[in-house]
Amino acid sequence: MLKCNLRIVGTFSLTIKRVRVAAAESMPLLLECARVRGPEYLTQMWHFMCDALIKAIGTEPDSDVLSEIMHSFAKCIEVMGDGCLNNEHFEELGGILKAKLEEHFKNQELRQVKRQDEDYDEQVEESLQDEDDNDVYILTKVSDILHSIFSSYREKVLPWFEQLLPLIVNLICPHRPWPDRQWGLCIFDDVIEHCSPASFKYAEYFLRPMLQYVCDNSPEVRQAAAYGLGVMAQYGGDNYRPFCTEALPLLVRVIQSTDSKTKENVNATENCISAVGKIMKFKPDCVNVEEVLPHWLSWLPLHEDKEEAVQTFNYLCDLIESNHPIVLGPNNTNLPKIFSIIAEGEMHEAIKHEDPCAKRLANVVRQVQTSGGLWAECIAQLSPGQQAAIQELLNSA
Repeated sequence: MLKCNLRIVGTFSLTIKRVRVAAAESMPLLLECARVRGPEYLTQMWHFMCDALIKAIGTEPDSDVLSEIMHSFAKCIEVMGDGCLNNEHFEELGGILKAKLEEHFKNQELRQVKRQDEDYDEQVEESLQDEDDNDVYILTKVSDILHSIFSSYREKVLPWFEQLLPLIVNLICPHRPWPDRQWGLCIFDDVIEHCSPASFKYAEYFLRPMLQYVCDNSPEVRQAAAYGLGVMAQYGGDNYRPFCTEALPLLVRVIQSTDSKTKENVNATENCISAVGKIMKFKPDCVNVEEVLPHWLSWLPLHEDKEEAVQTFNYLCDLIESNHPIVLGPNNTNLPKIFSIIAEGEMHEAIKHEDPCAKRLANVVRQVQTSGGLWAECIAQLSPGQQAAIQELLNSA
């Protein structure tokens, strides 16, 4: 397999585009296959891949191929984990990513100049928009690579990251286009999630924009900001507590806006709902949980953002299993509402049946099932579709 791998790595220099793309796509798959041969073989294979991938990221001229190579490199780092990059790799990669970000800003400036040209028309704008889309797609792959590095190396990589920090900060400036702000926030989300509490060292650069952008006009920017506020509550240290308190009314404002559940807004809204849940769960002393909890229950279930749906349902299970009086209500009067939330989540396939959270939800239902009168009352208030969903959950989880 190693000889085969060396031949595939060599195809990065070929002129045929589809061959270079196929070579890039195969890299993480080859690493997964190599696991069965043991760690020494896996490391040896990665040694040959890594140098070629980093070089290709710096030299590939075609944006479509480049994006595949960058995506493949990020996946490879996720497979290999902490320790897969040496100092020389980090030095070369840092220079390349810095150049990609600088090129991103330069290209934006050049497009603005072309828009002022006397020959500018709709056809030129269409071409410029295509260029912009390509640049943004490469930016998403820069974010992918940084995500894989942060998730593997955590706070150890922050000194290396500082060479890119001014450029990432520039992405989230108010005058930047919304995709820049979205992906800049996503990078800082990873810093918070994977590098806390050490991430607070950089809070002066991202906290104010994150709080501001949770109410941004762009739903993509709102979603990235809301996710960041959620992981701030979940993973951030004590220094983040005042900002969790400050974030709550901003999140509620987005959730309660009249168009919050429209197709274009629902993912951002669900991230806001999840963030409120994380603040209550992980930083309960920062908010009045008893006041917020009834509102939070009324916003459930989540079903568009599957990852946040699992987080939210797990917290709901925590509250039910602890017999929280506000959640259950006096004499368990809230249980029909809870059944409705669980049924709607099942109907929208918010949680996979093999997920441990599905088993927790099924156990909640089974506990009520043993108390005949309460069970009958809960089921009676469900629609036929909801009743079928509850039965499907019981059969599957």
